[in-house]
Amino acid sequence: MPDSPPPVERLTDPTSSPELRFSTAPAGGNIVKIPSFKSAQALRERLAALNISFPVDDRILRADEGSPMAMALRIGNFTAGNRWCVHPMEGWDGNADGTYSHHTLRRWQRFGMGGAKIIWGGEACAVQHDGRANPNQLMATAAHEASLAFLLSELRASHQLHNGTTDDLLVGLQLTHSGRFSRPNGTKLEPRIAYHHPLLDKKFGIDPADDSVVWTDADLERLIDAYVEAAKAAQRAGYQFVDVKACHGYLLHEFLSAYTRDGKFGGDLQGRAQLLLQIIDRIHSECPGLMVGVRLSIFDTVPYETSTQVGRPMPFDHLKPYRYGFGVDPDNPMNIDLREPLELMKMLQAHGVVAINATVGSPYYDPHIQRPASHPPSDGYLPPEDPLVGVARQINVVRACKQELPGMPMIGTGYSYLQEYLPHAAQAAVREGGVDAVGLGRMILSYPDLPADTLKNGTLARGKICRTLSDCTTAARKGMISGCFPLDPHYRQMPEAQQLIELKRKG
Repeated sequence: MPDSPPPVERLTDPTSSPELRFSTAPAGGNIVKIPSFKSAQALRERLAALNISFPVDDRILRADEGSPMAMALRIGNFTAGNRWCVHPMEGWDGNADGTYSHHTLRRWQRFGMGGAKIIWGGEACAVQHDGRANPNQLMATAAHEASLAFLLSELRASHQLHNGTTDDLLVGLQLTHSGRFSRPNGTKLEPRIAYHHPLLDKKFGIDPADDSVVWTDADLERLIDAYVEAAKAAQRAGYQFVDVKACHGYLLHEFLSAYTRDGKFGGDLQGRAQLLLQIIDRIHSECPGLMVGVRLSIFDTVPYETSTQVGRPMPFDHLKPYRYGFGVDPDNPMNIDLREPLELMKMLQAHGVVAINATVGSPYYDPHIQRPASHPPSDGYLPPEDPLVGVARQINVVRACKQELPGMPMIGTGYSYLQEYLPHAAQAAVREGGVDAVGLGRMILSYPDLPADTLKNGTLARGKICRTLSDCTTAARKGMISGCFPLDPHYRQMPEAQQLIELKRKG
């Protein structure tokens, strides 16, 4: 069996493809829930009715039937055993000192047992205290090396027990600073921002005249040191790669849109990418043999207003040309412009990045773009489009990027909303060369053994399938532990489960 599928036909100009020019207007008609589709053909017919498309196979193929998901994948100097990936997540369940708790350990053991051969980061770990997204986020410093090493050993032991070998298991650690969305000491934001964003400052109550929350260049030089020390700790703990996180509105992603920032870390793309690139270069220099990946938000959009109604973007006409988003058209920021994202990915490739985990947007200000779902989190809004539109947007944007960078392994995101048909779309996308592997985020919380079930049996356990109810996100927004409260008995019996029910009842 070949290590990779054939490349798809390349686009002459990927930014001109109509599939990349979705608007965020309502798709029209009522949202049809995924469980109502009785066949892959019925789902394809719904896609056609919405005037969107992505490949969906008729059935799930087992490994012994030649499933594309069973193919090995070369990433840097390592060959991973299949095309399933576990995305990094924040569980809000570590200890206050940044070490793991028994809840964290259970999640990591479940990550290992599930059969995916790529564990992309396992967890979002802060490189210093002020960058924690919550007061229970894990940390990656020299003082946390033993905690990180134990989590890795338990994940690998679980994988060995349930899947036979770890020789083809690739595990990394995600390194992050939460920047604008830092909450290191409680539920109150304690932002450290790249620049003043007129819409996000307003949305999150940041004084546009307060420059004390803006990073100085000198502070950033010290932050680079913190990333390097975190990478050293991860390497000593046994991780094969680190992910330098540049997505979802967190600090390194925000710097990619720092057009209005003065100095060497802002302005043109070379300046806006400088912080990310310097971190990567320093890690390569000081951690020889440690691979580096990047989880990247390929495009952004205008922040949306929090509401109990259908989501709508914050007014932005007065800000045109729009200089506050990465991968957006400055003349119409509701459209995608892939020119800079593609240029950045080529920079990352030139700087030795071995793979890109491709995502989009931010869960804080455009969750329907980043995480298509029928049910919004508590700080969200009703979806302004059929979530299938959001799924198609992500699949097709990643496909366009893959066409332009055929030698860069890419992990796809945004598949969980497909529920019963997630494996059908994943194997079709890999077979057609639109992506190299498919990552699972919230789906893995409810159904950690989905990769193993599909590859061994060609079936899914319907009772474990994530229905995108967003309880895992709502809990975190309320300062609670995050997990699958509807489907995982471990969380369903917790007091927080009843608290969530009450919160949702109150609206």
